[in-house]
Amino acid sequence: MNYRLFSILMSSAVVLACNNAAKSPGAETDTTKENVTMANNTSGTFGYDLRFLQQKDSGLVVLKSADGASQVIVSPRYQAKVFTSTANGPDGSSFGWVNYKAFTGDADAHMNAYGGEDRLWLGPEGGPFSLYFKPGAKMEFANWKTPAPFDTEAWALVASDASSVTMSKEMNLVNYAGTSLQIKADRSVTLIDNAAIKEDLGIELLPGSRSVAFRTVNTITNTGKNTWNEKTGAPCMWNLDMFTPSESCTIVIPYNKDAAGKVATTDYFGEIPKERVRYSNGLLFFMADGKSRGKLGIPPQRVKNIAGSYDAAGKVLTIIRYDIDPNGRYLNQEWRTDRPPFSGDAMNAYNDGPLADGTQMGPFYEMESVTPAALLKPGEKQVHHHSVYHFTGAKAALDTIAKKTLGVSVDDIEKAFKK
Repeated sequence: MNYRLFSILMSSAVVLACNNAAKSPGAETDTTKENVTMANNTSGTFGYDLRFLQQKDSGLVVLKSADGASQVIVSPRYQAKVFTSTANGPDGSSFGWVNYKAFTGDADAHMNAYGGEDRLWLGPEGGPFSLYFKPGAKMEFANWKTPAPFDTEAWALVASDASSVTMSKEMNLVNYAGTSLQIKADRSVTLIDNAAIKEDLGIELLPGSRSVAFRTVNTITNTGKNTWNEKTGAPCMWNLDMFTPSESCTIVIPYNKDAAGKVATTDYFGEIPKERVRYSNGLLFFMADGKSRGKLGIPPQRVKNIAGSYDAAGKVLTIIRYDIDPNGRYLNQEWRTDRPPFSGDAMNAYNDGPLADGTQMGPFYEMESVTPAALLKPGEKQVHHHSVYHFTGAKAALDTIAKKTLGVSVDDIEKAFKK
């Protein structure tokens, strides 16, 4: 059976499992208390999500700017996730997607999709060095399992202050090739202030706009006694950002237009309909309306270190920046072993949508960055930087930022799929 069918079966089962609701041990189950508490804030606001998550994680860390407008929620208990952020305090929009129904019921046997604006997974998902299938197991949904260290287990809180938090996790994993991998993962999340935003992106923040941004520094260390190489297999890091879609939300991915080879892989879950992807002068536009399931990937020779999205309805411009290595050996993560293991993509985007039976996990959309395979000797480290920036407010101010960062106006983004 091919990868596409496996992927469809996987998604269907995950959706059904999440509809039955996965729960982390010890999570709040008093729904009456929960509903009364949540009534203090409007759904969709940062305050609503903060109150909800505080009931699930008593050790929640909230990073705040001095004026309290920019805030970021981080959870050591829920695998060091950045759950969401806001640019306008508790009453402001909550930019991350939180899967509320995943916090009640029994833990799912395959994956617990709590959501989150930025989470760290390790790969590869499939292939001869997969971390999600036991050695020799058939690569189908029944045998697929997200490793507990980044699915259900809590991470250690190392340090925190008003603007940053550091977490860590020791992992012992076995890949599909039978290689035992001893890994120490470290992850820091830091709130980026306005001065650093301007320096990072080379922009000016104009009157009439608000912003919030954070930087993650993700590190894995080979704490074992053996080298990770082309024969033993090696892990990679994988940052995934989940956001709320809208009818007029579009992902924008600049790419190297003069490089050789395909621009994008567009058939991860079956070919994405042509009317949902557009290429124009070094820019890829991808609908992010949460109405049609599809995933694409940009190969390392084509990828740039920046991508973004614009929600014309909410007037929200989101930018992500990440490390890339044009010469890196990126892992193929397909659920099969008959393709070269070092032929994967360096950046991905996903739009959620209903399955054939009408069920759906989201809606949400994702932008993702991936590292090359961590071919490390004992004691060596791989580090990956991944940052998220949100801007909201006056359209003219957002337009200036979009042109500087993505090379396109917000009007042109908005019109990308209009007939």
